[in-house]
Amino acid sequence: MLPTGWTVRLWLLFILLTMVHAEKMLDTGSCQPHPSCHECIRSHPSCAWCKQMDFVQAGESDMERCAPRVELERRGCLPSEIMDPHSGQRVLEDRPLSNSTQRQSFTQLAPQRIALQLRPGEEQRVTVRFRRAEGYPVDLYYLMDLSYSMKDDLENIKRLGNHLLAALRDVTTSVKIGFGSFVDKTVLPYVNTAPSKWQHPCPHLNETCQSAFSYQHVLTLTDNASEFESRVSQQRISGNMDPAEGGFDAIMQAVTCKEQIGWRNVTKLLVFTSDGTFHMAGDGKLGGVYMPNDGRCHLDARGLYTKSHLYDYPSVAHLAEVLSESNIQAIFAVTGPRLSMYEELSRLIPKSVVGELMEDSSNVVQLIADAYSSLSSTVNLVHSSDLAPGIAIAYDSYCGDSETSGRTQGGECLGVRVNQQVEFSVRIKATTCLPGPQKVVLRVLGVGEEVHIEVATLCDCQCGDTQPYAPHCSGGRGNLTCGICSCQEGHAGRLCECKPEELVDAEAACRDANDTGPVCSGKGQCVCGKCQCNAQASGPLCKCDDAGCERHNGQLCGGNGQCKCGNCECHENYTGSACQCSLETSGCTQEGVVCSGHGHCACNRCHCDAGWFDSHCSRCADCQTPCEEHRNCAECRAFGTGLLWETCSASCNQTVNVVPASATDERWCQTKAEDGSLLIYLIERDKEGAITLTVNGKEGNTTKKTFKLVLSSVLGLVLFGLFLIIVYRIVLEIYDRREFKRFEKERKHAKWNEVNNPLYRSATTTVINPKYNGD
Repeated sequence: MLPTGWTVRLWLLFILLTMVHAEKMLDTGSCQPHPSCHECIRSHPSCAWCKQMDFVQAGESDMERCAPRVELERRGCLPSEIMDPHSGQRVLEDRPLSNSTQRQSFTQLAPQRIALQLRPGEEQRVTVRFRRAEGYPVDLYYLMDLSYSMKDDLENIKRLGNHLLAALRDVTTSVKIGFGSFVDKTVLPYVNTAPSKWQHPCPHLNETCQSAFSYQHVLTLTDNASEFESRVSQQRISGNMDPAEGGFDAIMQAVTCKEQIGWRNVTKLLVFTSDGTFHMAGDGKLGGVYMPNDGRCHLDARGLYTKSHLYDYPSVAHLAEVLSESNIQAIFAVTGPRLSMYEELSRLIPKSVVGELMEDSSNVVQLIADAYSSLSSTVNLVHSSDLAPGIAIAYDSYCGDSETSGRTQGGECLGVRVNQQVEFSVRIKATTCLPGPQKVVLRVLGVGEEVHIEVATLCDCQCGDTQPYAPHCSGGRGNLTCGICSCQEGHAGRLCECKPEELVDAEAACRDANDTGPVCSGKGQCVCGKCQCNAQASGPLCKCDDAGCERHNGQLCGGNGQCKCGNCECHENYTGSACQCSLETSGCTQEGVVCSGHGHCACNRCHCDAGWFDSHCSRCADCQTPCEEHRNCAECRAFGTGLLWETCSASCNQTVNVVPASATDERWCQTKAEDGSLLIYLIERDKEGAITLTVNGKEGNTTKKTFKLVLSSVLGLVLFGLFLIIVYRIVLEIYDRREFKRFEKERKHAKWNEVNNPLYRSATTTVINPKYNGD
């Protein structure tokens, strides 16, 4: 008996295999007939087309050429004549992945170019490999909030350059950093536009402060730490009126102004630092800014964003789109009170992380290093957002020994280490025929490499047998392509056999008078004014349904006849409305007697008279069995004993033969004689009905034997039970004696220490009067 867990697993496996088999059967059965080769192969992946000229018989439609390959071969189509294109792929460029010794050029994603040919509805798998290279170049752009609340942070950032470059050079030798700053839109109610406040937005007049601005690009990406510190040290704090900042405007300009920022095709990081919330799309209406953000670069020669008063803040979705398309990974370094808000924002922006910034930004270098480690160890394979309609893509990940080891759905691997290779199985399917070759671009978020896939669909048949004015088409009345004729003007029919005069009112001849329904009752084709019926129809107008007859045991006409116009025409020796009844009687006959004389035979089965049953009507509920019926005669004729010993000659006319004791089988009767012994005999009946009894002898009194057998069995069980009880008691006694000896030994060697209860307090308390002198 299998354990319950294994039983459940086996049942689940059985159900799964059944579902897979059913799905395959359903998939194969989804192929429907179509009139041309290109329509056939476009309709379903399981459809194939037979271009063999003599495949379709007279009266059949060319639609019969469209069927699953197995069905076409079964019907006699040669494999070489079957058009059944399948999806395929060619790798056009596959540079090897970089290893730890390669530092000049990096290849982390392979292959680079692939050509795919897809049959509509058929899936093709593409394997994409990724290896995280050691020392891959990094661009980091530091985008800082310069509103007044970030005053102390700015002082720390001014000394950040060398520390930040040193931290990043621990993981790569090629790193560049840049700097930009932001406040908010320069209109009310975001900033104070009064002249005095505009020039000096800080709350204290003795503080050095610059005018409010939306966004300013300060330093193009560079590997010079001194230049970074020099340019950042020139920055001055500013201010605005509301707690939310215009950081979204700054991110949009930093991403879209690629030339001004100096982005390279490497790992790109945008560090966003702030202690405030953010404005988003729609907030600009408060300042009279209605135009949606256009997602373009609008920086002047000084690096200032000049269109903040014209375009609204971008939406979260817009930011996520431009960051993803530019392959830029965002790091939001924000203070504790704003942490939860930016964590929700990060969930909406792919490949972004959030870190908690100290109030004075003193931990920003460690925060960036940790964020970079988290981002670079997460590998996300995605496709371009402009995917052509009709193409579906899904991913399976094989992450090796990373945190997500084994096969998982989706294109993500976590915890990928340097020089570790992971693979993705990209499942690409064309759901319909594409208008032409389409481009699909795969990339890993945060990595500047791409896999370019050119997708084309197999929607046309390359039969290679085109023959103009083919003799096969009624002596040149049409062109032969893929085994079918394309008739010239004025001709019709499967072989272009119809003459022009036969085409006049041809369809009217394929319908009943005054009938406007489909030609040939919808069950055939009208060719030259005559109906060519489908395989399951017949008659002049295909009205007869040759598949609508009764079924028996799941087969049309029971498999014993043909369906003609809704009625079964049975084969010889079969009858019935579904040809379910055999006229033979072999199944009813036993020993030459039909139904043992107690019934009649119909459809080769016995129908018994009342009171009789079994397959040959040989048994009766109130009757004696044949063994009981002939027992007395067998006993008296063989041994002269029994109830009939006095009238044996008159009562028994059977022939009785007594044979020496020998082996018997289930045909022999074994009944109890009058003296308690076992009587063994065989009943045989010849063709004339005469009965012969062959007696094998008698065995001793079965009652005594049975009693002895039962008594010995009971005594054996009782003695065996007593034996088990005695053994159990002996084992238990031995165990108890050993345990008692061990207890006595431990008791003699035990050493007890007197221990007072620490919680005990005496009931008597003695108090001495300090002034008592004993007098």
